[in-house]
Order: sequence, then C-alpha cells, then structure tokens
Amino acid sequence: GKRTTIGTGRPNASYSTPLLAGVLGLGVIAGVVSLRMGGEFMPQLDEGSILMQMFRPNSIGIDRSLAMQKRSELIIREFPEVAHVFARLGTQEIAVDPMGVNVSDTFIMLKPRGEWPKARGRRRRTKAELAEAIRKSLAGRMLGQNYLVTQPIQMRFNEMLGAATADIVVKVFGPDLCTLTDLTTQVRDVLARTRGAGDVEFSALGGTLAIQIEPDREALRRVGATVADVNEAVAAALGGREAGVLYDAFGRPVPIVVRLPEEQRESLEGLRALPVRAAGGTVALAAVARIKESEQVSTISREFGKRRMAVLVNPRDRDLAGYVREARERIAREIVLPEGYYVQWGGQFQNLARAQRRLAIVVPLVLTVIFLVVLRVFGRVWQAVMVFAGIPLAVIGGIFALALRGIPLSVSAAVGFIALSGVAVLNGLVMVSMFNLLRERGRSLREAVLEGAMIRLRPVLMTALVAGLGFVPMALATGLGAEVQRPLATVVIGGLVSSTLLTLLLLPLLYSWVDSGEARQQVREWWRAVRARASGWTRVRNGQGTLRHNERRER
Repeated sequence: GKRTTIGTGRPNASYSTPLLAGVLGLGVIAGVVSLRMGGEFMPQLDEGSILMQMFRPNSIGIDRSLAMQKRSELIIREFPEVAHVFARLGTQEIAVDPMGVNVSDTFIMLKPRGEWPKARGRRRRTKAELAEAIRKSLAGRMLGQNYLVTQPIQMRFNEMLGAATADIVVKVFGPDLCTLTDLTTQVRDVLARTRGAGDVEFSALGGTLAIQIEPDREALRRVGATVADVNEAVAAALGGREAGVLYDAFGRPVPIVVRLPEEQRESLEGLRALPVRAAGGTVALAAVARIKESEQVSTISREFGKRRMAVLVNPRDRDLAGYVREARERIAREIVLPEGYYVQWGGQFQNLARAQRRLAIVVPLVLTVIFLVVLRVFGRVWQAVMVFAGIPLAVIGGIFALALRGIPLSVSAAVGFIALSGVAVLNGLVMVSMFNLLRERGRSLREAVLEGAMIRLRPVLMTALVAGLGFVPMALATGLGAEVQRPLATVVIGGLVSSTLLTLLLLPLLYSWVDSGEARQQVREWWRAVRARASGWTRVRNGQGTLRHNERRER
C-alpha cells in the first residue's frame, strides 16, 4: 500500500524526562520491596505425607517409650485425613541412622486430598493446618514429649546437608559440657522467642540414668578377689556369657547364653546379691563394690574434632533468610559467648548462602555476555545500553509480581529472572533493529521511530504473550511440585508485562532523545554544571582557608 509520511523535524522529547523519572521511581520502590521480601533456598515441596519426630526424655526406657508411641499413633489415627501411621524407634541393626529409644520417626500417610472432609462445610484444611492440629492434639493429651514436624524426603535431605533433620541447625561449639549445655539452652530460648520460630527442639540434650559399679580394692584384697573377677561377673550377669551350643532339628548351632533374668538386671537389689568368685568361695557384689544410680551424659557429638550441641528449627509462616537474620542479631545482642565458644548456622540457610554466592558470579557473567552480543549486533555502545535497559524494566515487574503473591525470593525465582533477561533483550533488539533499518532507508528520526514502533508492535506483543501465556498454568498450579514452578512462572509473567509495556513506551523516546543529540548535549551541560559547582566550592574553601590563615598571622 501507500506509505504515509508521519511528519518531519526534530523529535519532541518533552515526555522523556517524566517517563524516565517514573521508571527510576519504580526501580527504587522495587528495590525497597525486594529487601523486605526475604529469601529461601528452594520453595518447600509438598510430599503428600507428614513426618513427625517425637522427642522424649533421654532417661526413658524402651518399654515406656513404646507405650507412649502406641498411644500417640492412636491419637493420630483419629484424624479422618490420615490413611495409616507407622514409626521407627531407636537404632536398627545396621546403624546407618543411630538414635536413642527416646526419639521416634512417625510417618503419617495421608489420604488423597479429594477424600478429606470439609471443615464446617466450607473448605478442606490445608496440610499445614492438619499438621498443626495433630501437634496440638498430641501436646494436649500426651505429656512428656516434644515434636518436630517435617516431611520424609525433606528430613533426609536436611540430614545429609547439615547432619540434622530440620531446616535450620544452630550449632554451639565449645570444650566444657556444662557451659555448652547452658549456652545451648539460652540459644534455644532466643530462637523460640523469634517471630516465625515454628518448631524449636534440641538435637540431643540432657542425661540418662545409669548404674555405676565401682570396685572397692580394699575389700577385694581382703576376700582374695580381683577387679577382673568383678568385671567378669557383671559382664556375664548383664550382657550374658555363652555357656555352650545347642543344635536344632536342622543341625544349625544355637548358642546358649546365661545371664540374669530381666527383673534382677533392672533391680539394684538383684545386682547387689550377684555372686563374685573369691579365694574362699563366693561373695556378694555389694561386699566388694559400690553400686549406685547416677545421671550420665546420653550423647556427646563432635564435628571436626570439636564438641558441639545443636538446636533444630523449622520456621513457619516466615521466610528463611528473614528469620535467620533476626535470630542472629538477637543471639549476638543477648548472649555473651565465653572464649573458645562460637555459634555456627547450617541446614537450608547454608544452601541459600552458597547459592547466593554462586549467583553473584553467574548473573553478572550472563549479563556481560548478553551485553557483548548486543554490542556486536549494533556496533554502538549507546544502542547496546538502550537495549540492555530492558532487563531492569523486566526485573521491576518480576519483583512486584512476587510481592503481590507473597512469594519470597529463591533459587527458582532467580532462574526466572535469568530467563526473563533473554526475552526482554530480544524485544529491545527487535525494536531498535527496525529503527536502524528505517533510518538507513532514508526516514527521518521521527518517522523511523513512529513507523518502527507501529511495525514492531505486533511481533513484540506476540513474543511476550506466547512466553507469558505458556507460564500461566505453572503459576496457577496446585499439584505436587507446583511450589517449585510457581516462583519461576510468576517472575516471568510479571517481568514480561512490565518489560513489554515500558519497552513500547520508553524505548522509542530514548532512541529519539539519544539519536537527536539532545541526550549528549544535556549530559555535557550537566557535566559542566557539576564541574562549575565543584570549582566554586573549591574557591570558597580556599578563600576561607586564606582568611583563617591571615587571621592566625594577625593574632
């Protein structure tokens, strides 16, 4: 068709200044919002099940612990959302996961969400609400045990990373056990008072009752016995001693082990009457040894040769980075650590810090490569900078989208920002390339900008719509794994909206402003004004110094 001339003359850049000021204002607001959003390593993946760790007193026996576990499982089965429950208590024969009989891993398998009853006829409660309801029911009906709520895969992942089963592990290192226990208790109290603490529990703390048998060497000398005789009698009575072999019907050997009955092994009176071989026959163990019950340390943990205790934390209703930042400040302010004692943070927070350090290298490298590619295409620095300006415009939209949905920054969101940078640069590249092409064909600056913007309007919108609409199902997904996809999709959609709108409005004005020479002229005027003001201040300062010098000479 016929080409319509859209006007000639110098482009009017009167709208550039307010638009640039508005974009800069949005950038500042987005920066403030990003600082308040907090961060986490990865969004919490819903595994469809619950793992509840139950911590009981270290001195509890296996029979009492089993009884408490069975009663706890009966309470959990009362919830209609629960399909079945099973638990693992103590240490298995192959001790790949050693723990005492006072700790149990209770696996709560849930029914499909469609079978959950609706609360009060309105809606089904969430998995987090169900876990909190189970914890409150157990806490009200089962005394003497504490709880840590997590998920099976999540617990194992945390254990492999930080040698503990929680999202955050606060380790306290030091040489003296009593001082270490006191400091760990103070740290736990501070962590529990911090907003969003959720579940806070000791990894291992306290002692357990033990029977202490101390040989009396004077009494042994009088009866003609030795310490070895006492050790042999105690080992045979409590641990058992093989007395022979019995062959079963299939010819397999079965060892015959002799030891005290269970009632006498748990009774101090039965141990005191234990016979010990002596020179003139046998004597009671109580005659040659002092027997008493005492509290002993149940677990001594070391890491890199240093003694440590740990506090486990699962934050709830708050981002990981924000909780750790506040907790660190409170610990540093409220707890005085003696010399030789220090606190170390681990778990998911450690992964977040490691990921941030890597992103601090990868992101600038990616942006540099993108800038060099764009510079290679155009051969002009100012055009490459103009196209590159689409990246911060896209970042603004991504941050606002995350804030509106209440999603903290994470590695998944960072991947979304990196992917978004390519689309934003592509839109700018398409627009500026058309401007340059029209200028080479003899169009005036105003004609090239207006005609190029109209020609490239549809391709830019199609690029943004295809990418944005493709991420809508990921942004709205609610199934398993949706937690990881949601931040990435939200960033891309929000960034494409802001990048497309601002690119269509801002890029033509910037091109006109810079290519017409007004930008360079304004920059030169601004630079002259800055130099003039700086030289004026220098003259004033030198004059004031000369006056003070003359006054000192006169005095």
